[in-house]
Amino acid sequence: MHGAHDFLKALAMVLCVAAVTSVIFQRLRQPIVLGYIIAGLIIGPHVPIPLVADSAIVQTLSELGVILLMFSLGLEFSLRKLFQVGPTAGITAVIQCSLMVWLGFVVGRAFGWTPLESIFTGAIIAISSTTIIAKAFAEQGIQGKLREIVVGVLIVEDLIAILLMATLTAVSSGAGLSAGQLTFTIGRLALFLVGLVVVGLLVIPRVVRFVHRLERPEMLLVTSMGICFAIALLAQEFGYSVALGAFLAGSLVAESGKEKDVEHLVEPVRDVFAAIFFVSVGMLIDPALIAQHWVAVLVLTLVVIIGKLVGVGLGVFLTGNGTRTAVQSGMSLAQIGEFSFIIAGLGLSLNATGQFIYPVAVAVSAITTLTTPFLIKAAGPVANLVDRKLPKPLQTFAALYGSWVEGLRTAPQQKTMGARIRRTLRLLLLDAAMLAAIVIGTSVSLEKLTAALENRGGLGASVARLLVIGLASVLAVPFCVGIVRLAHSLGELLADLALPPGAEGKLDWAAAPRRALVVTLQLGSLLLVGAPLVAVTQPFLPGFQGAAVLLVQLVVLAVGFWRSATNLQGHVRAGSQVIVAALASQSQPRSTGEKGHGEEQLKTLHAILPGLGEPTPVRLESSSPAVGRTLAELNLRGMTGATVLAIQRDGSEAVVPTAQEVLRAGDVLALAGTHDAIDAARAVLETPRSPEAVAP
Repeated sequence: MHGAHDFLKALAMVLCVAAVTSVIFQRLRQPIVLGYIIAGLIIGPHVPIPLVADSAIVQTLSELGVILLMFSLGLEFSLRKLFQVGPTAGITAVIQCSLMVWLGFVVGRAFGWTPLESIFTGAIIAISSTTIIAKAFAEQGIQGKLREIVVGVLIVEDLIAILLMATLTAVSSGAGLSAGQLTFTIGRLALFLVGLVVVGLLVIPRVVRFVHRLERPEMLLVTSMGICFAIALLAQEFGYSVALGAFLAGSLVAESGKEKDVEHLVEPVRDVFAAIFFVSVGMLIDPALIAQHWVAVLVLTLVVIIGKLVGVGLGVFLTGNGTRTAVQSGMSLAQIGEFSFIIAGLGLSLNATGQFIYPVAVAVSAITTLTTPFLIKAAGPVANLVDRKLPKPLQTFAALYGSWVEGLRTAPQQKTMGARIRRTLRLLLLDAAMLAAIVIGTSVSLEKLTAALENRGGLGASVARLLVIGLASVLAVPFCVGIVRLAHSLGELLADLALPPGAEGKLDWAAAPRRALVVTLQLGSLLLVGAPLVAVTQPFLPGFQGAAVLLVQLVVLAVGFWRSATNLQGHVRAGSQVIVAALASQSQPRSTGEKGHGEEQLKTLHAILPGLGEPTPVRLESSSPAVGRTLAELNLRGMTGATVLAIQRDGSEAVVPTAQEVLRAGDVLALAGTHDAIDAARAVLETPRSPEAVAP
């Protein structure tokens, strides 16, 4: 009976204080999540306020909040949607997590922490919080492509977190981590996911549709919640997170086609327990410990925000999603959360870290939780600022790059080309694995090899040590060269697929766009392989040799990239007259004969200027909101990702626009970009103004 009383007391305390603080923050026009965290600080054990709830009970209830939030998120993302954003999510998550693990290790060593503590620090700051982002996105009503990409990245990050925990457990326990163990861990996870999805697709959608036909909402709610908690429990029994299980449960229920009805029923229950989760985060905040370790907390907070913005932004942009989406994704994922607590707690339980790591992780999580709503809200203006400040060649490249990647995704499947791409990718990964094995093997066996040379060769200790390191370096050089060459080859193969070269002996009009694409894809391939390689080998290398080698290669490629972007800008400028003439003739009313002439012009356009996607004409009517505004004021490229290549005005010569070009009624704008960007730009340009705005 006493236990029931404590449970009721804790629940009443949490909900009553959270109700007051959430109302206050709502009136102050601040995110409600902040109110929940402040409520947790008030009823937590670390501030002298006579309102203290039982931390164990609140923590247990908060687990339900995580499960229900993830289940609701899964309802919005069917397996089909996840597969669509899979390449973007996978590449972005690998680059971002690798960068953050490396940064965390470097920061930890700079503070004098042990190598193992530094590795745990990197893992702690690598994984963003699905729960925090889900709540912030719901509160700000963020939907569409941005939400899909961010959620996809979060799911891949959760899978990476599982592998990190398995690796850290093996290393911390002294058992080490062999290639066989790592393969077994990955295979076990893949088998669990495939088995759950296959069996779930056969059973769960049918069950949900059957219950839905009974037209009893309470039965549908109970059934859906039962599926949610059962799969979450199953995931936990296999050693994985309940959040991953709950998300998969939601995705499987969504395959029934009744996800909207289920979501409507689950929403009130979810909101209650989600509030408890954020209150539990606030209860973990200890101002005294934050004050004691404030330097580490501040540095790691800045590393999380800046590092995730850079890592996520690079990954999202390289996969062809545009500057705006890249910046918004990076700022949305700039926090750590529930997985960070789990990893920090794992380090304590294994005696691998000091007692200070957990409160530092909690403090960084709390601060980044507070900043997340503001960063998400500021992401749009920051993206516009980034777009405005980019040099003109980079602006043009960023607008066209997405259309090239779109062409790569939709290119006809060629068996021969596909086989060559897969072979090159396999060799690239093999070279990276061999290089990592040489570095790690040499580091682990350095003392033994040095001693062997001393005893058998009669060499001095320093000479023997240098000889071992020299031999390892000689062995590593071919693999370093191989990685660079294979990355270039992969870039060329993919570029040829996206922008096929012309017939032999004829002028290659796509040379400038293809050169820019090759260098960019080479940069992306090098980052995708080099970032994990540097993160894995950093603990075994003194200083920053691995990072320095990767940085030098990236700088060399960056110089080539700038040259290709400059050439691309000249290529686009030189062809703008042809573009506008062709598109303007297509936009004007014409007779049958003129129509044929316009089609010939379009064919000429595509032959002369490949690499510009499908330049699209948009005529500005007098009711368009763009009339009378400059391109800088309209910020079309920053808002949509589409760029205005040229303008046809009043039958005169084409105008290559500047940012201060004032748009007029009747202008024909030649837009370039992805299909999504063009559609978004059309919506902006063709949405009529209100009668009051049009009237003189």
